[in-house]
Amino acid sequence: MTAAPAGAAKADRLSTPVIFAFASAGIPGAMLALILGTYMPRFYAGQMADAYGNAALALTAVAGAIATVRLIDIGFDLMIGLGMDKTKTRWGRYRVWYAAGMPILWLAIYKILNPPADVTTGYLIVWLLVLYTGTSITSLSHSAWAAAIATGYNERSRVYGWMQGVAVVGSVTLLLMPLLTQGAIQPGKGDSMKAIGWIIICLMPITAALSIFFAPERSSMETPEPARLKDYLSVFTQPSMVRLVIADLFLVLGPGTTSPLYIFFFHDAKGFPISQVSFLLIPYIGAGLIGAPVWANIAQKFGKHRTLQFATVAYAIAQTILMIMPAKAFAITAVGMFGVGFCASAFTLLVRAMVADVGDEILLKTGKNQTGLLYALVTMTQKFGSSITVALVFPILAAVGYQPGEEAVNTQQAIFGLEMCYLFAPIILVLVGGACFFGYKLDGDRHASIREELDRRDAAQTEAQEAEPLTQMGVGPESTTPIR
Repeated sequence: MTAAPAGAAKADRLSTPVIFAFASAGIPGAMLALILGTYMPRFYAGQMADAYGNAALALTAVAGAIATVRLIDIGFDLMIGLGMDKTKTRWGRYRVWYAAGMPILWLAIYKILNPPADVTTGYLIVWLLVLYTGTSITSLSHSAWAAAIATGYNERSRVYGWMQGVAVVGSVTLLLMPLLTQGAIQPGKGDSMKAIGWIIICLMPITAALSIFFAPERSSMETPEPARLKDYLSVFTQPSMVRLVIADLFLVLGPGTTSPLYIFFFHDAKGFPISQVSFLLIPYIGAGLIGAPVWANIAQKFGKHRTLQFATVAYAIAQTILMIMPAKAFAITAVGMFGVGFCASAFTLLVRAMVADVGDEILLKTGKNQTGLLYALVTMTQKFGSSITVALVFPILAAVGYQPGEEAVNTQQAIFGLEMCYLFAPIILVLVGGACFFGYKLDGDRHASIREELDRRDAAQTEAQEAEPLTQMGVGPESTTPIR
């Protein structure tokens, strides 16, 4: 194993306050992601069960709505990514997109968390489309923006580690709402969802302002030009990116199968009351506060792809231990959840940092900045993976007779099907994701040489542009313009 080269540390190091200001956008973003992934399916299943009078139909209807929107939204990511790569303004390339996506999110959050009493599948599909459009714009621009402000191999691990760690604050705060509000606000309860929506909506302008006004966006000498077909194909055929996209899909599918089933599993299979089920998420998500910087530091010593492989094996072990833990044992289960969350915290952080490195590789090869498109590809894997998990596991639960209602009584067969979906599938999927990095070539040494070449090219372009006005002085109509 070789450590990342010292030359990679030559890139400008951002101050901690600047990184925190930039990463603070993850606080409301993590709250929203937790609500959408864990609580919204159960929230809508209950409401739609009342409307249709059939809980099984509610599960399949909610799964169908989410899967439909996710698959449609995949095309949005590509268009948004391409649009960002062609954008160049005085305020930067990515933060203007980030600011533009905010109003879309505010409206969609309000509509999704304030559904009418006679909510229908159509209503859910329409507003999920709006919501995921806003999420695509803001998440893609923020991720690509992070790659622009941190150009060094190790500095990217640091920035993405901070982003993931700060986001944990949002998730844990949401889970602590029952304690902080003395039971007035409880995630998952129908009458609390509106209040949670307003909390997220009010936080977003504050954290967005911190990012927009305090985080720089490193300018590039590269000017956006109309991309040709071979430029797009260079992204889809780049060996490093192909590995990342495939691996990311499996790393999303693994933990993704547990998210919509989480409340069902721990409430019905493990016997925890709903109040304790929510609190069990705290050690799982809170582990990211420790896991993100730890994995980032390990990656600086051993490389990102090797660290990611180790994390997948550790996740499989932790998930196996969670399987054999006794029911209704809160303390020991909380420790197990911390272990699983600690391992899973490496996945997103390291993949996103590696995508930024691939962006530099493609920029050197083609001369075009395709960072937005690259992040659109990995965001697509998240959405596609999420749509698959929901679309598969919910019908399976319905097929084995599982009933999601509060007072429902489930058979042993139904509970066993729930356990199989929650525990075994993630292990297999995550290990496949880790196996994708055998033979991965874009390590710290390779990236350091890429950055040196890019910096030399930028320096040469800067010198040429500075010399150009001198060589053209007094020539043409512009010579009449007074020099100030």
